[in-house]
Amino acid sequence: MSIQFYQSANRFAEATLCNGLIFLSGQVPTNLQADIPAQTANVLAQIDQILTACNSDKQHICEAVIYLADMRDYDGMNQAWDDWIIPGRAPARACVQAALANAQWKVEIKITAVQKTAT
Repeated sequence: MSIQFYQSANRFAEATLCNGLIFLSGQVPTNLQADIPAQTANVLAQIDQILTACNSDKQHICEAVIYLADMRDYDGMNQAWDDWIIPGRAPARACVQAALANAQWKVEIKITAVQKTAT
């Protein structure tokens, strides 16, 4: 059994793959001045790109963990999430408030998914 590392740097990889499972690092927004729906949509677009590169997509997400800097942003985050997720294919999910590493990040999302076909 081997582990593949996608976009690996010194501290972390954007994703690791093993036995058809994909573990994404927490994804954070690049549009730092945006509101919570826009930051969430930005993060979800990044997740789409990484999953595609790892032979997967949002239909194959098993679990999502969402970190919010402020739980008052919960409804705004859910606006973008609900627009993105496929009805009937929502993964197991947790959402918690956390002190994020950058004060301008309103959201960070960590995903576990499976590949469409194991490689």
